[in-house]
Amino acid sequence: MSKGRNTAGSGGRIRKSLAGRGPTPKAEDREYHRAHKAKQYAERHEAKKKPKVSGDWVVGRNPVLEALTAGLPVKTAYIAQGGERDDRLREILKYAATHSIPMLQVTKSELDRLTGGAVHQSVALQLPSYEYADVLDVLDRAQANDGIVVACDQITDPHNLGAIVRSAAAFGAYGVVIPNRRSAKMTAAAWKASAGTAARLPVAQVVNLNRALEQFTDAGFTIVGLAGQGDTLISEVRPEGPVVLVVGSESDGLSRLVREHCDELVRIPITAEVESLNASVAAALALYELTR
Repeated sequence: MSKGRNTAGSGGRIRKSLAGRGPTPKAEDREYHRAHKAKQYAERHEAKKKPKVSGDWVVGRNPVLEALTAGLPVKTAYIAQGGERDDRLREILKYAATHSIPMLQVTKSELDRLTGGAVHQSVALQLPSYEYADVLDVLDRAQANDGIVVACDQITDPHNLGAIVRSAAAFGAYGVVIPNRRSAKMTAAAWKASAGTAARLPVAQVVNLNRALEQFTDAGFTIVGLAGQGDTLISEVRPEGPVVLVVGSESDGLSRLVREHCDELVRIPITAEVESLNASVAAALALYELTR
């Protein structure tokens, strides 16, 4: 207090005018403040850096809405408290209600923890772990019907894997076999690329693909490998009995040991200007030729 001077106070007028308004929001939470715009920019930038699909999780409003409408199986759906409501979130909630998908409400920090710090935009889906089939069950069913099984060698892109599963289902194959190393898994991205066929067509995961091919050979299957330098055109192959079609990666093709386990190496004729076909496209063309 200054000596010798009387100072005028507000008489409580300022305190009364602020009553009931609560604490002042942080600068980053005020829409008109530049700190709020900087926070939004940082979140968008971080969203571009981080994958929206991680393992058995789908995070972010657009990916979650796409996953739901694509029919991906859902183990648990989560929504964070206090998330900003927009058209996408309203569509997600409407879809979940219409299809009886329960949504658990959690705090933002809990959803951060569950999704490993991904930019979830207040919503996430946890998918159930994919239940792989037993390779011998796939073998028995195909053998009994002189059918086709597709084996994938070094297919590391889940979108390619899902597309191969879709083509295999479309042409009546009895299953798909993948190795558990150096291979894509049946993740959310693969599920989506399969357009729902992953729910109907069994996919078997094996420790050793070459050993699995030996089992198919012992059971009377003809092992046909797709290779750009194959001696035989796929259109000229007419194997009798059950068949395993082996598809390699677009960049590396079939590994040496897998080639050695093939009874025939076949190729799809393409122009010299194009080095190779996408693995899933090649699989679809080969399946068409083998089944027509």
